[in-house]
Amino acid sequence: MKGEGGGSGRAHIRLQPLATARMVVKTSTGGRAPENPMKTIDDHILEDLTELEAAKAAGDAAKLGHLTDELKSLEEYKAHHPEDNHDPSPLEVYCDLNPEAPECRVYDD
Repeated sequence: MKGEGGGSGRAHIRLQPLATARMVVKTSTGGRAPENPMKTIDDHILEDLTELEAAKAAGDAAKLGHLTDELKSLEEYKAHHPEDNHDPSPLEVYCDLNPEAPECRVYDD
């Protein structure tokens, strides 16, 4: 793998600590913007609803099931965090719904 911006074709991932002991993942895709960046959880929900309708029309049962589960999880996350409008990562949603899961544990030193 080449250095930062070396054109290896792979995304570089950097972790940046926050003051609250959480980590934020930043990706560098060689100057290209992500294909479909969502700004808010509401944008994500609206996009999933649009895709859900398309999956229904196409008869894609697998995608329909996936989107139904994702929408339910996003709506639960939004209900738990009414003041937070960012589009949560899948790990944030999972840990919100499963705080006891080993991958969601936070250790304070």
